[in-house]
Amino acid sequence: MIRVQVRPNEPLEAALRRFKRQCNYAGIFRLAKKHAYHEKSSDKRRREERERLRNIMMAERKRGGGSGGRSNKKRRTRGGKGNDRRNDQPDFDPLTADTTLQKPETTSQATTQTAATSRA
Repeated sequence: MIRVQVRPNEPLEAALRRFKRQCNYAGIFRLAKKHAYHEKSSDKRRREERERLRNIMMAERKRGGGSGGRSNKKRRTRGGKGNDRRNDQPDFDPLTADTTLQKPETTSQATTQTAATSRA
């Protein structure tokens, strides 16, 4: 049972804040929300399983295991060549709907092709 005694010359709002803080630390609000409605046993089992998995993942992450569920996700790179589609020319002409347009060669590709043809 949580008790808060109002100190002399203390505003009621400050005492109420202390009471709310103590209730929050004790977990009373969490319990009240938990028992606010009926939870089916199957839903409870699923929720507890999710919580268990979440706790395992958090422990792995803190331990530095690195084998978390998100590690297989591809990371976006910034400023890499070929990754930025905004700077590329379109594959087709939007005015004529011509899909036969070729992408312009970059300077490094053009120099390697000219060097290869000059050697031959």
